[in-house]
Amino acid sequence: MAVRTRILEILPSLRPAGAENVVLSLASGLDRSRFDTAVVSLYDAFPDGLEPLFHANRVPAWHLGKRRGPDPRMYARLRRLVREFQPDVIHSHCYVTRYTLHLRARALVHTVHNLAGTEVGALGRFVQRYAFRSGVASVAVGATVADSFRQTYGFSPAATIPNGIDTARFWQPERRHAWRQANGFRDDDLLIVSTARLEPQKNPVALAEAVANIPNTHLLIAGEGGLRASLEGRERVHLLGVRSDIPDLLAGGDIFALASDWEGLPLSVIEAMAAGLPVVATRVGGVPEIVEHGKTGLLVPPQNQRALADALRTLAADPSRRREMGAAGRARSTCFSVNAMVAAYADLFERLLCASAF
Repeated sequence: MAVRTRILEILPSLRPAGAENVVLSLASGLDRSRFDTAVVSLYDAFPDGLEPLFHANRVPAWHLGKRRGPDPRMYARLRRLVREFQPDVIHSHCYVTRYTLHLRARALVHTVHNLAGTEVGALGRFVQRYAFRSGVASVAVGATVADSFRQTYGFSPAATIPNGIDTARFWQPERRHAWRQANGFRDDDLLIVSTARLEPQKNPVALAEAVANIPNTHLLIAGEGGLRASLEGRERVHLLGVRSDIPDLLAGGDIFALASDWEGLPLSVIEAMAAGLPVVATRVGGVPEIVEHGKTGLLVPPQNQRALADALRTLAADPSRRREMGAAGRARSTCFSVNAMVAAYADLFERLLCASAF
C-alpha cells in the first residue's frame, strides 16, 4: 500500500469566509489515494461554522482554544498536535505564521489570501518576511495579490494559484421562485445580494447607503460582523446572518454587489457569477481579474458611493443587460475551477517534497 502524503492545514478559525472555504475545498478535494489531510483551527468552534462540512468529507478538524489577542499557549499545543499527526506538509493561512515558525515538517507553505500589505499588520509582515526567506513557500491567490507580495516583500511568491469553486453547485436557477417565496419576496422584487462579512474591509455601510437611493429595491446581506449595529433598522436592508444556503440565495437575486475597500481574489464574486448574476463591485485587488467591466459586470472606484449607486441603478433599470452580463459571467466563472486549484496545490506540495529529498 502506497504511503500517503500528510497535509496539515492551519488557520485561525472555521467561520465561513473566503480563506476557510478555500481550505475546505482543498482538504476535501485532494486525492485520497495520495494525500491524508487534517485541519487545525486556533480558535474554538463558532456558531454556523464549517465543521460539519469537514466532517461530512471525512477531514479531521481540531480546535486549540485560542484566546483573543496573542496567546503563547498555541506554540505548545501546535507542537503537540504536529508530533501526533506527523505531517509532511504544514500549510498555514492568514496571520497564523507567527504561531507556526517553530514547527517542523518536510515542507512549509503559507497562502496569502489578501493584498500582502493589508492581510497582516507590521509585526505579521516582519514575521512572514523572515518565514519566506527561511524556506516557507509562499502562495498568492491571484496575479494582483502576487504583485502586492512583490511590492511588500521584495521578491516573488513561490507560486500563484487562483482561488477556485465548484461552479456547478451555484447554478440553480430553478430555485429562484421557491427561495423568494420562502423568504417573503415577490417574483418581481429587485433583489441586490451581497455575501460579505460586516466588517470595514467590505464596507457594507457604503453599499446600504447606495441602495437607499434606488427605489423599489432590497439589499440582502449574508454575513456577520462588527458593523451589524450600523446596518440594523435601515429600510429595505435585510441582514441574513451567516447562511448555509448561499447557492439558493444567489439564485433568488438579481444583482450581486460588493463594496470592499480592498480584496484578494474574492470567492463571493466567483460564486455570484457562477450563479448567473451580474456583478457591481469596487475595482480593488483581484476583482478586475474576475469581472470584465461592461461585459460581466460594472466596476467602480472604491469609496465612491455615487458611482456605486449609479452602477446599481443602471443594472436595476435594465433586465436585458442583467441577463446578458449574467450569462457572460457564468461562462467566465468556469476559469476559476476548484479542480484546477486543487491540482495546482497538489503539484506544489509534491514538488516541494521532491526538492526536500535532496
